[in-house]
Amino acid sequence: MSVQIDPSTVTEHPPGSFALPPAPPSERGAWLLACTIGVLGLGVLIAVLTGVVGRATVVAPPPVLAVATTPVVVPTASTGPVSATARAQAHAAIVARPSAAQQRLDARSFLDATHTHISRRWMEGFYPIYATAQRTFGVNWLLLASIHRQESAFSTAPGVYHGLNFAHCCGGPMQFNVTNGPISTWDLVSDSYIYAKRPARYNHMTTTHPSIYDDFDAIMAAAHLLSADGAEYALNESAWDSAYDYYGHDATGVTYADQVLARAVGWSQHGFCINCGIEARMVEAVHAAYGAPVLAALEAAEAEEAKAELKTGTSRVGGSRSPAG
Repeated sequence: MSVQIDPSTVTEHPPGSFALPPAPPSERGAWLLACTIGVLGLGVLIAVLTGVVGRATVVAPPPVLAVATTPVVVPTASTGPVSATARAQAHAAIVARPSAAQQRLDARSFLDATHTHISRRWMEGFYPIYATAQRTFGVNWLLLASIHRQESAFSTAPGVYHGLNFAHCCGGPMQFNVTNGPISTWDLVSDSYIYAKRPARYNHMTTTHPSIYDDFDAIMAAAHLLSADGAEYALNESAWDSAYDYYGHDATGVTYADQVLARAVGWSQHGFCINCGIEARMVEAVHAAYGAPVLAALEAAEAEEAKAELKTGTSRVGGSRSPAG
């Protein structure tokens, strides 16, 4: 079968010439796109390496209200030691009553060496709680944080979020007593969380409230308790008294209050430091100003009681007049 070709459709080329193929599409757009992507990628890489992108937001601790002065001994006209309970009786103090076993173990454990390094990230979860508690109850957040450090190393101590302590009386980040009832210390202030808005996120939030194991519930309750016992914004004698009440009226409680206030005053002077120890000179100054008179009164009272026991032929058992808890 022959094919007929219409001569009018045939393009004639001059002798020696060749037919040219169609011109390929321009690659300029592709190269521009590739270069743009490369530049953007390089920019992202530089931003990541310099920390502009991917840098975590740093949460700062609450501002320090004022620099506290180092306590000094103020001479008084008194000829004898101040009563160990005289200052507490000036207000309706809520006083802890540690057992003899707890006093002995606490006395050995009240060393300020930080055995576990506490991360900045972990502490950032507490800053909003400290600020809320300070604003709500009028208590200096440094005093509150110092008690948090003393009680549970900022909630990092073993067993802080379950069970009770070695004396089987207290638990949680702020070591609240739940056994010195029928109305325990925790019962008195457990509803303190209702007075302020709970942060959306923090380190350990329980499913039910109130809970001694919930960081917000416990810290708010501690601030309420300190406020009830006379603590305010000033890191002074009233702050020492409230810390003394927080632990209990005994010799170990004096050591406790000395260290708590010394740490708080030091933070106010040098800045909040998560893993720093307490300045020995500050502890000595706090003890001389506030702790020593109370300790002298305790020792005088014990001496008088010992004399009375010798006369009556009775003796104390366990080394403490305070009931367990």
